[in-house]
Amino acid sequence: MKAEGSADSAAIKSSLATVVAGLSLLVPASMGIFFSGVPRILHPFPAMTAIPSFLLSSRAIAVAVPSLVFLAWNPGLFRGASNIPKRSHWLLVVAIIISIVWFGVGWENGLRYQGARYVYEICVVNVAEIAFLAAVFSRYAKRRTSFGISLTLHWLLFVWLAWYALPYLGELP
Repeated sequence: MKAEGSADSAAIKSSLATVVAGLSLLVPASMGIFFSGVPRILHPFPAMTAIPSFLLSSRAIAVAVPSLVFLAWNPGLFRGASNIPKRSHWLLVVAIIISIVWFGVGWENGLRYQGARYVYEICVVNVAEIAFLAAVFSRYAKRRTSFGISLTLHWLLFVWLAWYALPYLGELP
């Protein structure tokens, strides 16, 4: 009976931790889009919130997108799963590739509309975050992980996607 109760307790704890992690993404998503009317170093209007904001004409709904995607991305986290699915590694790789293309295509418009300081600093932040995420994801690519490590890696990936990945570069509509 104890083992069953302890498994239930672990499942409740992992579910709660996953929900809290998902809801905490509201903070970087808000930082990325809510706190200024134009892209800034700490508020770069990342694509994950900017595009839904423009399409839905609602920043409030757009801010919830990273949390909702995080919660849907790896449902195993609710059960305390410790593995890091291959799709998460692929998400990182695809996001890095798109980020490189994004900066290449938007660089000139970013310089024109947001200025050199913004573009360079946002680029440096993205390179640092990409390097960090690539290092930690590659470290755990072939290793067994704990639930805590899996949750943290997924959370870090979605923090980047919600706050700095694919920042707005160009004229605002």
